[in-house]
Amino acid sequence: MQTTVKLYMRQRCHLCEEAKSLLEELQHQWDFEIIEVDIDQDDVLIEKYGITIPVIEIKGEEVAAGIIHKNSIVEAFSRKNVGFIS
Repeated sequence: MQTTVKLYMRQRCHLCEEAKSLLEELQHQWDFEIIEVDIDQDDVLIEKYGITIPVIEIKGEEVAAGIIHKNSIVEAFSRKNVGFIS
């Protein structure tokens, strides 16, 4: 079963674009789908995340925010048992 990775982001956010590119790169090795959530479409999310974006959530757990590092995402994938593509 493919894992869903949520990317909380907003338009015109260079860190969000970098996080999205990193996730897309990781899709070559890991079995997951990316769901982009634009926080500007929901007042509750704006209140919750504000300037903390991007935020990456895997299986209901926020695993990274702000400047996203590849190693921390790979570690989270392993911890959350995201399928590895051989």
